[in-house]
Amino acid sequence: MPEHQRADARRNYARVLAVAEEEIAAHGAGASLEQIARIAGVGSGTVRRHFPTRRALLEAVSHKRIEALCARAEEMIDSADSRSALLDWLGDVLTYCISARGLAAVLAHDSAGTDPVHDNACSKALKEAGNPLLHRAIQQDTVATTATVEELIMLIVGIALTTESFPDPAPQANRLFELTIAGLPTGRPT
Repeated sequence: MPEHQRADARRNYARVLAVAEEEIAAHGAGASLEQIARIAGVGSGTVRRHFPTRRALLEAVSHKRIEALCARAEEMIDSADSRSALLDWLGDVLTYCISARGLAAVLAHDSAGTDPVHDNACSKALKEAGNPLLHRAIQQDTVATTATVEELIMLIVGIALTTESFPDPAPQANRLFELTIAGLPTGRPT
């Protein structure tokens, strides 16, 4: 929220964001924008003025989690085991996606095209954070893949979206992640 905004606009933004976080946690990425506005005590136009698209709202709600994942990747870059560092980080992304409803939707590819107001800043940030982990693992021959970080995150998003309707998605999501890892051989192909 820009500092030059009026104090009431900053308060509305903070209130809408706090309510959105609760509603998305309870109802997922499809949480009603009208309900968010009603609970926040603002009009739906106020919500749309601050967050012109659903993706913009979801990204704002997920911002702190994305920053934490990026910081985690940076912390892991010098790990002795580059394969474990990459896989642990991808596991962290999955854990965040299944525990923070709405995050997987933020990271999902927008088949309707890019949001004209906001690019997918969350996906871009994770891609930039994860690239050094993947490149290091490839250079050290601990991962043999032509996959990109973007593709690996798409796998994580797919797992999260596929399992989100389970009463407890974590066990099934982790099982699918383990199956994905098993398909990621060590060393370079011969």
